[in-house]
Amino acid sequence: MKLHNVRKGQFVYFHNELHRVYAVKPFFKKSVHLVRLKDLEQQMTQADQIELYKPRHLDSFVYNQNRYTLRNDKRAEKGDHILVMKPNPDSLDHYTLHAIEEVAAVEPYGVVTTHDNGIRHNEYSLLVPGREEEARLIDTQVTDHSEKTSIPTDEEIVSEEQGAEGPMIGDVYQKRNEEISAMVVAIQGSTVMLGGNLEVSRHELSNPEQWEYVGSLSL
Repeated sequence: MKLHNVRKGQFVYFHNELHRVYAVKPFFKKSVHLVRLKDLEQQMTQADQIELYKPRHLDSFVYNQNRYTLRNDKRAEKGDHILVMKPNPDSLDHYTLHAIEEVAAVEPYGVVTTHDNGIRHNEYSLLVPGREEEARLIDTQVTDHSEKTSIPTDEEIVSEEQGAEGPMIGDVYQKRNEEISAMVVAIQGSTVMLGGNLEVSRHELSNPEQWEYVGSLSL
């Protein structure tokens, strides 16, 4: 892809796995910032290393270690997860393309999410837990034009997470929506120590809605 075609929220394939673009920073060498859907791990790359994918009815993928099937013919109920397909936020809302949100309440016009976003029924598709009959698996990119893909099992996902490199000393993160940047200075098990006497869990630091990976100062 060309950088000028990359937009926040797009689903793309990177290293043959499904990701979502959460930021585009043209002045960075690796200007496209991604989050891998299956485990929310952050990645940074260049536009020519990704390929666009447009999600559609009956697509099935793993999001945060849980499998869902996309349905555009059902309305959400309280507790359901939705995928924003046609964002048209009001001035007080802050959702974007392909945001995944949990429904807190259902109104006649649409739903209210746990992030206090009011999303109309025609703006989202429902994420049904599990793989439904006739669903297409889209976790990895189809290269042979067939409907078969290599999908990791839940056990493989957990194993990969346990062996993942994760944050390293010298990595710099910025807290979302706040002017707080800090470098990783120590790691003890699942706890990451940042400069300024900040301590966060690995899970929190890998959540792109809370922290954004900026770069590394390690040699």
